[in-house]
Amino acid sequence: MEIAPAQLAALVAIADHGTFEAAARHLHVTASAVSQRIRALESEVGQVVVRRTTPCRPTPAGEELIRLARQTRLLHDEVRDALAHGHVGTIDLPVAVSADSLATWFRTALADVAGWSDVALRLHVEDQAFSADLLRSGEVLAAVTSEPTPVQGCSVEALGHLRYVPAAAPQVAERWRSGRGYDWAAMPMVVFNEKDALQHDLLAARGVGPPPVVHRVPTSADFLEAVALGLGWGMIPAPQLGDRLVPLGTRLHVDVRLYWQRWRLDSPVLGRLTDVVRRAAATLK
Repeated sequence: MEIAPAQLAALVAIADHGTFEAAARHLHVTASAVSQRIRALESEVGQVVVRRTTPCRPTPAGEELIRLARQTRLLHDEVRDALAHGHVGTIDLPVAVSADSLATWFRTALADVAGWSDVALRLHVEDQAFSADLLRSGEVLAAVTSEPTPVQGCSVEALGHLRYVPAAAPQVAERWRSGRGYDWAAMPMVVFNEKDALQHDLLAARGVGPPPVVHRVPTSADFLEAVALGLGWGMIPAPQLGDRLVPLGTRLHVDVRLYWQRWRLDSPVLGRLTDVVRRAAATLK
């Protein structure tokens, strides 16, 4: 099987940009040229590699090829720089991280990467329970995840855990106080998005179902602000607790264990990033 680099580049561009036309603009070729490359690729591998939907999505066979393409591109760029005895281009580094990690401990890693002139960090913000899926699909080369089992072809190491505390604005806590606790069944709740199960899991552990009012605020900073403004209670990362919020109970918390998964490649850049993430995670419990 002979796969041309231009065919792989067309497949990755479609996966990244969603349509043949957008991929063509990114590659500075015509949409017809992109279509011809994909047809040639599908003919070579004997399978459909792109679902012609809106947006276009890779098939399982396409995901395998995208993983190959991203890994090959990383190693190619590193060899290019090594042979040139220095930095001659930018290395693209797609990484998955949760919004809460990005808003707290991962910022230290960003500060370190800010000093790298040869790397373009491309972050995919995804819940830690689902970020391993981005490794499987080939969209990223590394991920902060809550999945301890390594994705096939990846290595994994424990980073520590991020503690979440149920908290609310003082006026919300006071309004819904019930004896020595709170009326969990009635108190309005804030969730991050449809994948966020932290609040529901805490209620389920207490034998309580969802309250009548559940708000959804899908960014980390706005989630924190919404809870602080009194929209409802929510699970707040411990590093974000401040004077504006009241913890709802002295013993209630959920610890989410975090892991770093990366593709097993002999890549100096991935090694550097792993060292940076490891140091940043030293602040985790």
